[in-house]
Amino acid sequence: MSDTLLVTGATGKLGQLVLDALLASGVQPARIIATSRDTAKLSNYTDKGVQARVADFDVPASLDTAFAGADRILIISTDALDQPGKRLKQHLAAVAAAKKAAPKHILYTSMPNPETSVIPFAPDHLGTENAIKATGIPYTILRNGWYMENLFMALPHALQTGQWYSASGEGRLAHIARIDAAKAAAAALASDTNESRTYTLTGGEQRSTDEIASLVEKATGKPLEVVHISDEALAGGLKGAGLPDFLIPIVVSFDANTRGGHINLVTNDVTALTGAAPVKLGTFLEASKSALLG
Repeated sequence: MSDTLLVTGATGKLGQLVLDALLASGVQPARIIATSRDTAKLSNYTDKGVQARVADFDVPASLDTAFAGADRILIISTDALDQPGKRLKQHLAAVAAAKKAAPKHILYTSMPNPETSVIPFAPDHLGTENAIKATGIPYTILRNGWYMENLFMALPHALQTGQWYSASGEGRLAHIARIDAAKAAAAALASDTNESRTYTLTGGEQRSTDEIASLVEKATGKPLEVVHISDEALAGGLKGAGLPDFLIPIVVSFDANTRGGHINLVTNDVTALTGAAPVKLGTFLEASKSALLG
């Protein structure tokens, strides 16, 4: 197969891992198109023969040029969360450009259960999914679960104090390592399927916050008590810690979403796409001991 495979956001954390996974799987570099606002940051890949193109989600004309001639396009969701509506506008511009390019397949990184999620940016994902389906082009929606790496937002400080403040209650979720999401995306992008599918990518085990804390204690050798608090108390603590105002309701919603059971699912989709079991949370935490302890 000689289809050209395009990856947006190729300088981001997920995008780089997708490029690495494509190359590691044996995809010829010349078949890969990596897009970014700053292609100079892609030199490690262009040196290997990967094509680099400028693509700015805020400049639709750049997307038209970047996507031209691509056979399979992976749209990685942006991180524009500071302005309501901006992210969806960016995504819709990318979908419109993809439709103009008329590829064989469009892929998109979404989130689990955007139809019922209480996370403020869930409608951005659902709106993008619907726009992709409306193009009539075969698609793959990759609903990426909560990354294990996101635990680094809270755990290093929690380990310093010995207390982890959480509003997630008894809610459970199956964290996924970012590398597993990337490998799954790369496998889907490099496949020759024209079947439209939606995958939900999760780890293999659901854990409550208390259960995660126990794994953290085992991995680091340090005590960690989970202190269960309300959404309002969590918001107050985040504000006191200096978190930007626009981020506070988003972070609080993550716990509320878990507590409400909107992400309490485990699938076999990572294995179905990659042929390998996802990384276990305990293994990830043990390998991340130095990062957790700062």
